[in-house]
Amino acid sequence: MLDVLGDHNAAALVGLVGGIMLGLAARLGRFCTLGAIEDLLYAGSSVRMRMWGIAIGTAIAGAFTLMQFGLLNAPDTIYLQSAWVPWASVSGGLIFGYGMALAGNCGFGALARLGGGDLRSFVIVLVMGLAAYVAISGPLARARITAFPERALDAGETLPTLPHLIESLTGVSAPLLGIAVGVVLIAAMLTSAEMRAARKEIFWAAIAGLAVVVGWAGTQWVLDNGFTPIAVESHTYSAPLGDTILYLMTASGNTLNFGVGSVAGVLAGAFIGSALKGHFRWEACEDPRELKRQIGGAVLMGFGGVIAFGCSIGQGLTAFSLIYYGAPVTFLAIMAGAALGLRHLISGFAPAE
Repeated sequence: MLDVLGDHNAAALVGLVGGIMLGLAARLGRFCTLGAIEDLLYAGSSVRMRMWGIAIGTAIAGAFTLMQFGLLNAPDTIYLQSAWVPWASVSGGLIFGYGMALAGNCGFGALARLGGGDLRSFVIVLVMGLAAYVAISGPLARARITAFPERALDAGETLPTLPHLIESLTGVSAPLLGIAVGVVLIAAMLTSAEMRAARKEIFWAAIAGLAVVVGWAGTQWVLDNGFTPIAVESHTYSAPLGDTILYLMTASGNTLNFGVGSVAGVLAGAFIGSALKGHFRWEACEDPRELKRQIGGAVLMGFGGVIAFGCSIGQGLTAFSLIYYGAPVTFLAIMAGAALGLRHLISGFAPAE
């Protein structure tokens, strides 16, 4: 297959498949980061937040099962090649979360809405992708590197994941520990009777988690069997938005990659899901103030996602699947930033009565 497709195209195909799964989960299962936070804070419902727990648990169990059977080499994954930078996780997560609240969506959510015909999300996707590249290799790149310096892991250094740390201290198998953590997390989410009754949500949460597992397994397979040293990665939606814009402008001299395939997959899955439900319709922004707020939020998400080395999906699901040190910290910071942003939008920081 690699002889026909080529390594980069094969990785993009893997991204496409997983992206479709995520797009369908967003449109058919209402799998959404900001929606989960809003429901928890303002609607008194934990179902969509528990969906995140099930998705994370599924991704963890799946990723460490791959490791157990030699189908995923943890040191090859992009999140485990550098030491954790705590300040980047906290500050990047807060910036991203606040921007998510202003924009009304994260990058993944904007793609899912765009697939359903929401042209307001097209602006968010474009601006977020451009802002990400401004921070990656543009005018702010040097400042980002200075403020948040990365350090490659030394040879033999313990991988920055909790199971690998415990393995180094006790000798207990990291893959088996990871599988156990994933199963326990899923079980904990299902202690709620409301959640157990939400069978559709459980199904689509599991699909979202499996999409991450597909990404890890597919890119590892391409690396092991191909001739190009591609990255072993899974889904995230900060830099890949910029990659997609760049590819669309320079395709004749550029190559596809996993991220571009993933972006296209979410759009395709969201379109299919919205069409199946009869929800596809073109929508545009009629309020300049709303558009201004969304553009500002998209800029913050682009910057924050790059600083934190991942967005709500990239850190909150993909990096979490490895139980990477920074994942829960970043995810909590995103939630805190989003809660602050929502409070700002709703009450303007008025003191609580």
